[in-house]
Amino acid sequence: MADSDSIQVEADPVPPGGGPERTADGGRPEGGRGSLRRRLGGTVVLLVLAMLFFVPWWTLFASGVHWPFPVFLAGTVVFACWLVSFPFLMAAGHGRRRADRAARFADTSLGVVWVLFTWSVLGGLVHLVLAGLGVGGADRARAVAAAVAAVSAGLLAWGHQEAMRVPRVKRLDVRVPRLGGGLDGTRVVLLADTHYGPIDRAGWSARVAEVVNGLDADVVVHAGDIADGTPVQRREQSAPLGTIRSRLAKVYVTGNHEYFGEAQGWLDRMAELGWEPLHNRHVVVERGGDLLVLAGVDDVTAESSGLEGHRANLLGALAGADPERPVLLVAHQPKYVDRAAAAGVDLQVSGHTHGGQIWPFNFLVRIDQPVVHGLSRHGERTQLYTSRGTGFWGPPFRVFAPGEITLLTLRSGT
Repeated sequence: MADSDSIQVEADPVPPGGGPERTADGGRPEGGRGSLRRRLGGTVVLLVLAMLFFVPWWTLFASGVHWPFPVFLAGTVVFACWLVSFPFLMAAGHGRRRADRAARFADTSLGVVWVLFTWSVLGGLVHLVLAGLGVGGADRARAVAAAVAAVSAGLLAWGHQEAMRVPRVKRLDVRVPRLGGGLDGTRVVLLADTHYGPIDRAGWSARVAEVVNGLDADVVVHAGDIADGTPVQRREQSAPLGTIRSRLAKVYVTGNHEYFGEAQGWLDRMAELGWEPLHNRHVVVERGGDLLVLAGVDDVTAESSGLEGHRANLLGALAGADPERPVLLVAHQPKYVDRAAAAGVDLQVSGHTHGGQIWPFNFLVRIDQPVVHGLSRHGERTQLYTSRGTGFWGPPFRVFAPGEITLLTLRSGT
């Protein structure tokens, strides 16, 4: 580290977060309304699941394709068994047992059926257009079915390769008007959504670390969703994070997936690997005589987890920070940017969206988040960079939403 580079750690106390609502005797409220919601939710899930499987089956085997009966029967049996087994595989893979083998089958199935569903819907629209134009005749349905199968297979093969490869480096200059001249050129490497999980990607993790180390970073950020599972389960996959180097700081915040497992355990694990967990706190880094505040907050779902001391608390994260200094905030979900803008944060970096991961899921993500990926401006001062994520969640596919290792070079001046 150069003589002019230093780090000052601000370990401000974090006010305890509120837990789930409870009754006067300490129990959780029960009632007909909650039970009705659960039943309705379960019904909606079953209907969506049935539709995901029904549409591809109809397109491939029943929409006037007139396959020989053995082909129709075999396809119907496969889809029926697939549909029936899917919920059990998901429960075994992502429930209390967390059986990785079941999770691999379930997650892959989810990706395959989503791609088949999407292109079956598009194929159905093409079928209607061709029928309206009188094109294709009796063989039209078979041609559409064959095209849907071929396109889906090609996209799944390509999407799997995209998901499993080491992501490309995305380079971007970000101008921060309040940044001091000494900080001009500061290199911030952003990782997010590594999602170490049922597929063992320890080798992939090591190669990602090698790429990051080749970027000569001043600051390295991990914006959460580090893993699906506990620190013990994913110890080997997370170990390469301990080899990552930076001049000034390596910082980490929790994502929503940490709260499905052991959020505090992941904070402790990252500290063990040499990272600064920004658990509603900040650190100050210096470069060329100028200071930059690196702040981080827990994920917005932290409070509902009931884990004591966990909630997104920007006020606590910035407590004691000089308001004249530029602030880089790490918050897992882009939708936290409204609070960042209200607090005058200069730059927020986030992940969570995966860029949609499998097209056209990005349109559904946009309903929940203000941005799906890229650099955006919010209010007079605040900019937001949303990463597509470094890894993938669940289905081992990325279709039209490539992963990324992001290199943000901070520039001073307007």
